[in-house]
Amino acid sequence: EEQLVESGGGLVQVGGSLRLSCTVSGSRFGDYSMGWIRQSTTKEREGVSCLRWNGINTYYRDSVKGRFTISRASAKNTLYLQMTNLKPEDTATYFCVIAKRLHSACVGEFRPEDYDSWGQGTQVTVSS
Repeated sequence: EEQLVESGGGLVQVGGSLRLSCTVSGSRFGDYSMGWIRQSTTKEREGVSCLRWNGINTYYRDSVKGRFTISRASAKNTLYLQMTNLKPEDTATYFCVIAKRLHSACVGEFRPEDYDSWGQGTQVTVSS
């Protein structure tokens, strides 16, 4: 079973940047789509971004387009989320997830039900 370990969260001011990392141990990585989901006390769970298993196709929710970039380093089994121009509404716990099935998911949308193996989460707090 995979283990996903997120890191990189923290407290930043509005307009600041953070890079989240998710390191995966286990057999699923390169051939599986992965993504980031966030959850806060004031909002329902949101699919933020996903990267298709081919490493090329991506999805971003509208509120983060142009500010967040998802990428991966296959040699390190690590998924990243570069976040810039952070806003208070980005405050949440960010979870890394990996698709349930090989060569699936992240086709023009982010469906949380396509993913499992959540990490423990990393807290991002943006202060105004």
